[in-house]
Amino acid sequence: MTILTYPFKNLPTASKWALRFSIRPLSCSSQLRAAPAVQTKTKKTLAKPNIRNVVVVDGVRTPFLLSGTSYKDLMPHDLARAALTGLLHRTSVPKEVVDYIIFGTVIQEVKTSNVARELPAVSEFSTSETMGHSADRLAAAFAVSRLEQDEYALRSHSLAKKAQDEGLLSDVVPFKVPGKDTVTKDNGIRPSSLEQMAKLKPAFIKPYGTVTAANSSFLTDGASAMLIMAEEKALAMGYKPKAYLRDFMYVSQDPKDQLLLGPTYATPKVLEKAGLTMNDIDAFEFHEAFSGQILANFKAMDSDWFAENYMGRKTKVGLPPLEKFNNWGGSLSLGHPFGATGCRLVMAAANRLRKEGGQYGLVAACAAGGQGHAMIVEAYPK
Repeated sequence: MTILTYPFKNLPTASKWALRFSIRPLSCSSQLRAAPAVQTKTKKTLAKPNIRNVVVVDGVRTPFLLSGTSYKDLMPHDLARAALTGLLHRTSVPKEVVDYIIFGTVIQEVKTSNVARELPAVSEFSTSETMGHSADRLAAAFAVSRLEQDEYALRSHSLAKKAQDEGLLSDVVPFKVPGKDTVTKDNGIRPSSLEQMAKLKPAFIKPYGTVTAANSSFLTDGASAMLIMAEEKALAMGYKPKAYLRDFMYVSQDPKDQLLLGPTYATPKVLEKAGLTMNDIDAFEFHEAFSGQILANFKAMDSDWFAENYMGRKTKVGLPPLEKFNNWGGSLSLGHPFGATGCRLVMAAANRLRKEGGQYGLVAACAAGGQGHAMIVEAYPK
């Protein structure tokens, strides 16, 4: 079995496709609320002959906090320990049966190298510009307006608040911060209003940019951990797994103009690998680096022209239905500790499938260097 843990302390030149999208505004204002997506149909399983099934027994995370708040004096290993301890308490897995412990942190802390506090000024290594600049250029290229970005961010915060109030964020485990109080919930969930959000100035490209602090994911501290086993081992130990981990795919594209379009490229590839279509997916969980990034991906996925000219595909990928998309909030509202978000996305998909009665979840994320990732999560039979 494997335990994965991830701690973390932490106007543009027009692209070739800019004019193509400038007359195709995307507005999700009429679909901002996530409708109940209860699924009753049963589809084929993705189990493959002579291949061991990999299952998620469970996964947890510390509360994700705004950087500079209750975790400000902690090291990455302090947060990692908290997540790992929470996982051990929840699963009661005997430590002697663990075969691998895989730890990761994206940006090291200087004392044990933590430059997370300076991230807004840190250039992305492949483009020599901040990701915020890339997001602003991408939003402009796909004609994503400031209002659309603010609307989407408000949706994320509103859904996260609802999920938090209803106790749906069950992967969060309390953490007693040394010398401080016990932290029990994420502290970056702050539904505002479009009027208040409109008052903020551009954060990266000034004065005409559209990416602001309100429609970007914030600097976040936190850690996550997940217990993964072969299905037969999990059952032999008496566990009821949460989900199967099925097909996955990594992609990369031009980081200069397509740095944050990883989900657009990875989604069709992982669906084809799994023999599924967009209609088969019951729960979408995409990493929300920026509202503009999500909405630009939506436009790219919904464009035959983009598919033909940039992806070598005959038809468009297709637009994920908003009623199935990030229904419990996302990185814009819950936070994004680099490295710890992957576990959160997988557990959100797994927990949503169990709650909503769906079978397949699709997890996707963009990453530095123009990379992208997508994975199919299949609900474990109840």
